[in-house]
Amino acid sequence: MIEPAHHRLLIAAQCRLLSSSRSSYYYYAPVPETEETLALLQVIDAVVLDYPWFGSRQMVRHLRREGHDGGRRRVRRLMGKMGLSPIDQRPRTSDPHP
Repeated sequence: MIEPAHHRLLIAAQCRLLSSSRSSYYYYAPVPETEETLALLQVIDAVVLDYPWFGSRQMVRHLRREGHDGGRRRVRRLMGKMGLSPIDQRPRTSDPHP
């Protein structure tokens, strides 16, 4: 119903007339993951089983040694998407000293 090339009404005005938000006009459906990304997800999942303490930085170094391509932010996003987090000892700053 919205005409982007309308000669008098801007897109914002057309959205206001339709009681719709501009963000819903500009929304695009999510793009599915590529085959390359799905393959990288499988590799990350296999590596996490062997090295559960690897975070995104160590994971990237390990993947590059194995010949896979991917930056730290991409690996971090994919690990978060799978719900993977490294097993590490957290600082216990609120516990009183015995």
